[in-house]
Amino acid sequence: PDLLTAPKTRSSYQQFLFNLSTIKPRREDQTIMANPRTTSSNAKNDQSEFVFEFFGPVGTAGCTLILPVVVLLLMHWSYVGKVDFSFLPSLFERRFWDKVLDSQVLCPSCRSYAILIKCSLGVMGWFLFQVVLERFLPCDLVQGTPIKGDIKNRLWYRINGHLSFWVTLLFALTGWPVWHEASSSWQFTSAPIDILFDYYAELALVTIVLCFVMSSYLYISSFNGKKVLADGGNSGILVYDFFIGRELNPRIGNFDLKEFCELRPGLIGWMLLNISCMVKQHQFLGYVSGSMILINIFQGIYVWDALYQERAILTTMDITQDGFGFMLCFGDLAWVPFTYSVQAKYLVNHDPQLPYSTLLLIIGVQIFGYVIFRGANGQKDAFRRNPDDPKLSHLQYLQTKRGTKLLTSGWWGMARKINYTGDWLMGLSWCMVCGIDSIVPYYYAIYFAILLIHRSERDDHLCKVKYGDDWDTYKQLVPYRFIPGVI
Repeated sequence: PDLLTAPKTRSSYQQFLFNLSTIKPRREDQTIMANPRTTSSNAKNDQSEFVFEFFGPVGTAGCTLILPVVVLLLMHWSYVGKVDFSFLPSLFERRFWDKVLDSQVLCPSCRSYAILIKCSLGVMGWFLFQVVLERFLPCDLVQGTPIKGDIKNRLWYRINGHLSFWVTLLFALTGWPVWHEASSSWQFTSAPIDILFDYYAELALVTIVLCFVMSSYLYISSFNGKKVLADGGNSGILVYDFFIGRELNPRIGNFDLKEFCELRPGLIGWMLLNISCMVKQHQFLGYVSGSMILINIFQGIYVWDALYQERAILTTMDITQDGFGFMLCFGDLAWVPFTYSVQAKYLVNHDPQLPYSTLLLIIGVQIFGYVIFRGANGQKDAFRRNPDDPKLSHLQYLQTKRGTKLLTSGWWGMARKINYTGDWLMGLSWCMVCGIDSIVPYYYAIYFAILLIHRSERDDHLCKVKYGDDWDTYKQLVPYRFIPGVI
């Protein structure tokens, strides 16, 4: 997308979820064609051929089954501090499924229904608590972008994620009600947040199950009434549409499920999981290490920033183009909180005790990445809002035949995806606080680098289609993709 009209990219889960949606490269020699079918009375797909991503139904089925296992594996690896498969039963072993149910990695506490029921109630209670905050806290009512280009069809959104963030934090740290026997009264204290660490894997498991339940509801409800369907999730093949998501903006009344799940339960839950790891480390060691403090600060700011910028999500591809199915539901509610907190979980038992000099270097990497990321996105957003602002008069741009403008100076004259570089550097700093004894904490930097590279290739292809020769001219003016003078 062009730098004037493109939304702010964000890995919180504005970016992270889109990255999940592009795990497999979409190339002409890898697409699978099928005749599209639609069951919606108002959303006929006029294409004669349907282009599948993820290598089609087989690929989406694989992602649906494999990604939940990856979450559980990362829970285990971050606890033991290394990549470990010793717990896996042999496929040819007798009583294979009994071994799976007995495994505290693949099916934690599956023999203890009481624990799983309590965890399920806790996860659902957390979800409902965030719904209550979204419904009843003061908000800004903001219109989204035109649905499928129809200027008369725009949805309203309640924007109060930033306030929900602070209310949740206040409640967790000072507003937890307890009954005081001596005074026969309710008093308020901090929540027993360390319990989240004690049942980390169980909470991940029940969240994954609830994602399947919610995704089933989203798929079934998309056939009821006249619904606006997402182009990419309307193939007519159950396993594919279940994963991608059929309905574009599923709502219960005026409560938008997709926009709510993008930022609230999973993202704020990620922050609370990190805090639980910090509390647990203090219980184990009697102090909190510098690495643990930094990971909570770095990622806490990241979560806060995403919620502070909540309205920017309304122009992202997640909201405007992608359906709400298992891909985004699982990514929002399970993948983000339980895999992006791997570094904090690792530090509880495997803190490297880094010296202050190393911690200062890591802080420098974090600040350097944030300056690039925020500076680039801030410049783009300011130019998008008012390109005639005198403060931006020094910026140069390419006027396209479509009438839009592509920035060719400032941050965006350095590299076409300079904001991705800043975003990745911030993520790298999260991994660096864990030292170099294990590759497990670096899964995020590796994963994110692959996804950002692929996303940049996909964006390049889409922009070539959109702008034609103007895009070739733009690439000549801004030849580097990520690092000026290098690549």
